[in-house]
Amino acid sequence: MSSDVKKLREVTGAGVMECKKAFVDAKGDFDVAIKLIQERGIIKAEKKATRATGAGFLESYVHNGRVGVLLEIRCETDFVAHSDLFKDLAHNLSMQIAAMNPENIDGLLKQPYIRDEALTVEQCIKGVIAKVGENIRIERFCRYEL
Repeated sequence: MSSDVKKLREVTGAGVMECKKAFVDAKGDFDVAIKLIQERGIIKAEKKATRATGAGFLESYVHNGRVGVLLEIRCETDFVAHSDLFKDLAHNLSMQIAAMNPENIDGLLKQPYIRDEALTVEQCIKGVIAKVGENIRIERFCRYEL
């Protein structure tokens, strides 16, 4: 595996063959290859959007004892529900909800993602969907503030 493909895998989390194909399609341009993988990941995520999400968990987050969030996030299998990528997503989404106070799920999905404002929350979730290969859905959340 070439060092460029390996580096692209580390940056995007995509598979070896997907990285090789992106490099070929991008004619060796690393930045273009990253964009291609991101676009293709979003396409893959949209194809998975209708699949049932029977697994998942509740994530809780309390900020300075004054703001609390309880998030129900779903995926397709327990294997993904216990993965670090899924757990990190749940935690980061809980922090997003605490910081940005969205009114509902649609509002949350449209917000700029606090960890990378070039992305929306929805794009962030689709990126994780592309990496884990399963549909992910925010089922519900509640936010409390003193």
